[in-house]
Amino acid sequence: MGDILIISNYYPPEKGAAANRIEQLALKLNQNKYKVTVLCPLGNYPKGELFPEYKGKFSVTENLQNILVKRMWIYPSNSKNIIKRLLSVLSFSSGLFFYLLFQKTPQKVVVQSPPLLLSFISVFILSLKRKKIILNVSDLWPLAAIELNVLKANSFSHRVSLFLERFIYKKASLVLGQSNEIITHIHSIYPEKKCFLYRNFPEHQSVEMDLETQKSESIKIFYAGLFGVAQGVLELCEKIDLKGLNIELHLFGDGAEKTAIEAFISSNTDRKIFFHGMLERNVLHEKLKSFDIAIVPLKTRIYGSVPSKIFEYSALGFPILYFGGGEGENIVNENKLGWVCPVENYNDLNEKLVELSNVTKTEIHSIKQAIFKKSHEVFKLEKQMNDLLDKSVF
Repeated sequence: MGDILIISNYYPPEKGAAANRIEQLALKLNQNKYKVTVLCPLGNYPKGELFPEYKGKFSVTENLQNILVKRMWIYPSNSKNIIKRLLSVLSFSSGLFFYLLFQKTPQKVVVQSPPLLLSFISVFILSLKRKKIILNVSDLWPLAAIELNVLKANSFSHRVSLFLERFIYKKASLVLGQSNEIITHIHSIYPEKKCFLYRNFPEHQSVEMDLETQKSESIKIFYAGLFGVAQGVLELCEKIDLKGLNIELHLFGDGAEKTAIEAFISSNTDRKIFFHGMLERNVLHEKLKSFDIAIVPLKTRIYGSVPSKIFEYSALGFPILYFGGGEGENIVNENKLGWVCPVENYNDLNEKLVELSNVTKTEIHSIKQAIFKKSHEVFKLEKQMNDLLDKSVF
């Protein structure tokens, strides 16, 4: 099928939905006879510091599962200081600029967006070289930044971001959108732009994860993922009320809010909230076997955003307690994947938890089986990729 380059700000061993999404795309393209190269920074996310294996190195080339991964230098940071964050983005973007300008690249290139500056530089150089640019849009920036209060509407930064956004949509040969809302937004700017839905489906296991239902234990609700601004896990810990309920909340992950979350749990030992740190994927899945329900929160309703945890955990057989609004809410409801609470409505969430505390473990086991079956019927990565290949997207 030929060569294809993927440009992304994240790639395993980094954690999170973005890294997982790009890895699955790379592996699926490779399985369909593409020779795939990934261009990304040295591993640093979400800790904001280089992983031990990359420290002291300017660049690293690796072969991971037949994917050629070229990692370039970055000044890593997850600081809330805007200057440090900007320096981090600029450090990788500047190296990427010269690489794309002077190095030979395949005719087909997938560019991940956001970050906007990274995708702008990539699209700018690649459009000059008349490459086929497949823009993979997972979130709508700067719109999401406004909704999260990261950017101020009509500020200079906002206006610059709008210019970058419109440029990449205009110059892209076609767009992959993670949600229907993303596609609707792009068509509101460029109605004729070719857009295709590309959900962040996981690679399904051939058999069920062998979930264990412990009838004698409390109902274990878990969150596993990043502790960032968008997820609002710290606020969840502060406002969730488990007093008198047969429910525990367990947290797995890392990110900007980690220190504050640990401090809150340490000083509120009666809240039935437990922190387990960041675990490797296979270790996490083994740990989760005896758990019951996955909670998927968002700080606010973010237009265009569909948390990949909906697909990941329903594919493992876990019911979803969704607390994020938007298109994700529709997916959970339409496919009967669990329960939905209006985003940021903690009164409704706490009322729902009272109801869940009265659900028996036998009922939860039946729900798990139904969700596992439904997920494997509907969320098919292989079918999604084959459909895109049939339409000559890649």
